[in-house]
Amino acid sequence: MTRPTARVLALLEILQAGGTRTVADLADRLGVDERTVRRYIGHLIDLDVPVRSVRGRYGGYRLAPGYRMPPLMLTDEEALAVLLGLVAGRRAGLVTTSVAAAESAAAKVRRVLPEALGRRLDALLATADFTAPARPVVIPETSVLLMLAEAARDRRPVAVSYTAWKGRRSERTVHPYGIVAHSGRWYVTGADSASGEVRTFRLDRIESATVLPGSFEVPVGFDPAARVLSGLAGVPYLHEVSLRVQGTVEQVRHRLPPGLATVRELPAEPGQGGVGDTAEGEGSGWVRVELRAERLEWVPSVLAWLDLPFVIEYPDALRDHVRALARRLATCADAVDGAAEGAESDGPAATPPPPPSPAE
Repeated sequence: MTRPTARVLALLEILQAGGTRTVADLADRLGVDERTVRRYIGHLIDLDVPVRSVRGRYGGYRLAPGYRMPPLMLTDEEALAVLLGLVAGRRAGLVTTSVAAAESAAAKVRRVLPEALGRRLDALLATADFTAPARPVVIPETSVLLMLAEAARDRRPVAVSYTAWKGRRSERTVHPYGIVAHSGRWYVTGADSASGEVRTFRLDRIESATVLPGSFEVPVGFDPAARVLSGLAGVPYLHEVSLRVQGTVEQVRHRLPPGLATVRELPAEPGQGGVGDTAEGEGSGWVRVELRAERLEWVPSVLAWLDLPFVIEYPDALRDHVRALARRLATCADAVDGAAEGAESDGPAATPPPPPSPAE
């Protein structure tokens, strides 16, 4: 958009606020001379905007009573992006507003769209469905999110009142390096005064935040998203699992949800072996996979999903769960006409739940 066009639209916004505006006032607010204001007024009149000239000592320009903005000039693709962005963003936990606020915003956009386009979008929203998120969405306070985002941009420290996952309350100062949205949660990551380390905090657990004087520097090459995901994978839980998997780091990471496990390559060692063989894993090196879980029952389903040879390093109890899953799968594979109804089961081989939030 060119600067003259932007100023013409800015002039329209000023006039829509109501009242009569003098030429001098308009020129001052737009940063142009009075002659240019009159030219912009002419542009609006050419666009059929009912601008009225008021003569006299307190004269100037105003809009005709009852005038409303013309239909919002969006292409079909732009309108679809705006409305679906509002709907999908709210359901994914990216829109930090109430349901009523998001629906109100969508309704306002819908009202100013051309009638034909609005009808088509109504049909889409009425017939389209969205899959449920992997876990309930948790929405932080909008004011907290915006304040921390601004502090991260300006590199200003923030004092926060925080409640950790076990209910422990604390007051601390955070240097926010970045804001990250992941799996229905908002996080801030940065230097923490209480621990002296880089930590990750859930925004919905921040009760209050205040920007402080001062500044800080973000470490060179710091990646907020990578830091949050590594923090999620390192959460302390009841069981710690370590495996050797035959394959590449990329193969394993492609199959495991971000934040679920840490994966690192291992040096080749003579005699290192796994169970079975797959075309994809044949001839590959080995990687170590470490993850944490409150329950071991769902870990075998993760290993089955990997579809790569593996060796359990610990805990030994995981071996029993793997054998149990193998028996259940074999029984179901051989079953005919419901013969597997009495098969042994120690729980469903379901897709593992999404990674939890960091301990902080």
